[in-house]
Amino acid sequence: MPNTPRGEVTSVRGTDGGTPNGAADVPSFASDVAARHERVDATAWDRIVVVGDVHGCYDELLDLLDLLDPGEDDLLVFVGDLIRKGPDSRAVVELVRDSPNMRAVRGNNEQKYVDDRVACPALAPVTEYIESLPIVLSWDGAAVVHGGVDPRRPLSEQSVDGLLNARAVPPENGYDGPFWFETYRGPPRVFFGHTVLDAPVVGEWAVGLDTGCVYGGELTAYDCSVDETRSVRARETYRKRADRKILDPDGSEIDTRD
Repeated sequence: MPNTPRGEVTSVRGTDGGTPNGAADVPSFASDVAARHERVDATAWDRIVVVGDVHGCYDELLDLLDLLDPGEDDLLVFVGDLIRKGPDSRAVVELVRDSPNMRAVRGNNEQKYVDDRVACPALAPVTEYIESLPIVLSWDGAAVVHGGVDPRRPLSEQSVDGLLNARAVPPENGYDGPFWFETYRGPPRVFFGHTVLDAPVVGEWAVGLDTGCVYGGELTAYDCSVDETRSVRARETYRKRADRKILDPDGSEIDTRD
């Protein structure tokens, strides 16, 4: 990973698989998650912006970057699923990999690629980077994962599979809900993708940013410094998706603010 001009990303795995000595504010995860947990120093950046699922929509990512106009001292963190379904996954990965102020966590589609469950020959030159992606990236008070967390369990009992794929509670309910972010009350505040939303979910403890760009929706980012979302429309619909698998936060009466 390229060096950064301001902040460094570091592994925070402690000797017990949890937090290192003297880092009480760092979330404590199970050992397999902790081994793939990276930490950023939020004070090293002017602002942190979290970006939803890109799914290979390179042109829309460029449109969003034009809208956000990030400086070299602004950190962009992607919630995973940089790849698959859209037109140019490799270009998306190369842009994130080669930008010193961009980071990403692993999504379920990156996991499928790493596990050889899907074939993406065009991604061969960026395989090493994809394999290096963490499951969790955090800073004080916040954590970024792809799927979410199980609100029934402490962070120390969250599984890798759950963090990548969380949606309903229980998981087998899929898009029928109820959804993990309806009852999760933190801390930390969790930024996530994976669940395709008609509009962003912005709550005190959960922020959902997959607004279905690859399905003809929007590519959405959340600017932590001003507590607001910014979005660009998809240039076209690259993949069809059943309406029941695009969640309407208003229609489902989701309110994650206390």
